[in-house]
Amino acid sequence: MFFKSRGYAAARGRRQGAIGWMSAAFALLFTLGPAWAAAPAARAVPAPQRTVLVMGDSLSAAYGLSASQGWVALTAERIARTRPGWRVVNASISGETTAGGAARIDGELKRNKPAVVVIELGANDGLRGLPLAQSRANLDRMIRASKAAGAKVLLVGMRMPPNLGREYTETFAENYRALARQHGVALLPFLLEPIALDRSAFQDDNLHPVASAQPKIRDHVWKALEPLLR
Repeated sequence: MFFKSRGYAAARGRRQGAIGWMSAAFALLFTLGPAWAAAPAARAVPAPQRTVLVMGDSLSAAYGLSASQGWVALTAERIARTRPGWRVVNASISGETTAGGAARIDGELKRNKPAVVVIELGANDGLRGLPLAQSRANLDRMIRASKAAGAKVLLVGMRMPPNLGREYTETFAENYRALARQHGVALLPFLLEPIALDRSAFQDDNLHPVASAQPKIRDHVWKALEPLLR
């Protein structure tokens, strides 16, 4: 009898100990449970988006067209499909000169923090017969500022009609090549090369490409731009 009572007491003690442990565990779970249950599942943090900033004139601002028809918008669509994590900001302004671009570059770099800067300026300087040394200095300033901000640069060149004189037109084109060599940046010598000899590719002013010509310009620029996105 003594043995039975002793075993019963021991078993009862073990049950009470187990009940006490379970009670403590449930109390702890009750205390921590709501916070634990409310904690959201860990989410993958998306990689920061990288930006291509286009600084251009009317040729990049889709003059005479809807913005979506221009080569810059078409390039943005291609990048969205083929280069996740990239976006395009078009800061081009119709009538822009290299002086205007040089005045705006710091603000655009600060605002957009681009990884790549496409500089397509100079045509309006040439059409106005502005001093080529001045145009070159403005482009030089834009390239230096972009590189100092940590961006790669694609310099997009233009050519002038022969009526401005051989010396002017040749020096105009050479400025782009010289700046690209000096700064070690990518160069597309002539934006309109794929369509330059096709009169039907231009609007009535014979200066600005029509909508159907924009994909050709996009593909032309893409050859120089795509390596900078890798």
